[in-house]
Amino acid sequence: MKMVLVVSALMIAASSVSGASDGIKNGVHGYTPKRYVAPKEAAVIERLEWFKDQKLALMMHFGIYSTLGLKESWPLSDADSKWSRSEVDWTKDSDEFKRQYMNLIKAFNPVRFDPVKWAKAAKEDGFRYVIFTTKHHDGFCLYDSKYSTFKVTAPECPFSSDKRADIVKGVFDAFRAEGLGIAAYFSKPDWHNEDYWENFGVGRTVDRRPTYDVRKNPQKWARFREYTKNQIVELVRDYGKIDVIWLDGGQVKRSAGLDIDIEDIIAEARKYNPALISADRTAGGACENVITPEQSIPKEPIAVPWESCITIGRWWGYHFEDEYKPVRKIVHMLIDVVAKGGNLALNVGPQPDGRLPHQALKRMAALGVWLKGNGEAIYETRPLPPFRKGDWAFTRNRKTGAECAIRLWKEGENKVLRQTIPLAGNTAVRSVKHLASGMSVPFTASAEGITLALPEKFPFDENADVFVLQP
Repeated sequence: MKMVLVVSALMIAASSVSGASDGIKNGVHGYTPKRYVAPKEAAVIERLEWFKDQKLALMMHFGIYSTLGLKESWPLSDADSKWSRSEVDWTKDSDEFKRQYMNLIKAFNPVRFDPVKWAKAAKEDGFRYVIFTTKHHDGFCLYDSKYSTFKVTAPECPFSSDKRADIVKGVFDAFRAEGLGIAAYFSKPDWHNEDYWENFGVGRTVDRRPTYDVRKNPQKWARFREYTKNQIVELVRDYGKIDVIWLDGGQVKRSAGLDIDIEDIIAEARKYNPALISADRTAGGACENVITPEQSIPKEPIAVPWESCITIGRWWGYHFEDEYKPVRKIVHMLIDVVAKGGNLALNVGPQPDGRLPHQALKRMAALGVWLKGNGEAIYETRPLPPFRKGDWAFTRNRKTGAECAIRLWKEGENKVLRQTIPLAGNTAVRSVKHLASGMSVPFTASAEGITLALPEKFPFDENADVFVLQP
């Protein structure tokens, strides 16, 4: 009898960020698994199984905000200025700042942009797909959109004369060449579009919603809806195979009174890719195929496809004085997410010159080293009860059948030779193998669980060790 229990025992976490009717607080989106609607399209259902196998994404926030190392887009919103403009210390004039921010298009010039290096580093370090910002809330497109003049290929942007100017094309092509999946981050709100924010928000107090009542001016809102549809379809049609359309800006949804008929948009996009996964964040319904906890990990496993997006430092976009998470914390985040059935989207913001920060690269490389020895416990796995228990996590590889107990080490703990896997009363385990080294580990079963007797020269990993429990 194997130790695996019926996975239908998964508890569905019902957490959500409170404090805002649109599910956004201080720019952070909540998540709502209780409103999940399973897709009906066979191609999408099949692709979601692929998605659940991937486990690790490289998320990248890049835009004109990177030039000054500012909080991305949000400082433009007067209603959000208290928490988002802390770094804007040179002016108190909101309109002056908005004009300055929009004029950053004239300074965006990432001359050391090399997407091939990005993709090779991601591949080497164990990432399976990229989530790249094609357009953030400020409306600046990192691709040659036919429907906007506020883009990297516009003549007023110095990078427009570079042969690599269509940054999205370069990124998507480079990552596909490494066999990695593609998720296109796209902001539904567009604060540069006159049919969302009139005069780019200058001369008025703006929040994350449109500057007019869409009920009183349905024609204006219809133009914005068509603009949004055209840009989303453009990405899916003209930029190669996209696996996920990752839709940010949770205020733009039917339940918040800002209906863009997302079902029609996704249906049109799926004419070009029938298996396209739609992540319409916090909207619920048929187009939120993946739910996306932000800067958090659910307390319990979630029985629907999900992905936690978490920054490698403190910020989404590049900041000159960012503080990066320790490698151990990053490894533990990944294990915690995977044990609960999700993917981790680890965000790294490129520098203004187009390179990835060396501190981020060091941490990505260290994560990759850990994954090379322990990937069987991460990739292509599904949750295994009891999921998480103390400093132990549990996964099951759906292809190999390996049932893994993962010990998450705190500082100095990885020298203790006697370790007990908390599986009280289990008598099904016949042998235990250390995954990274292949070493067989002596053990005894007791009322406490499965107690390992690690040898004196056991090759401890400083972050976490995986033990395969064989029946």
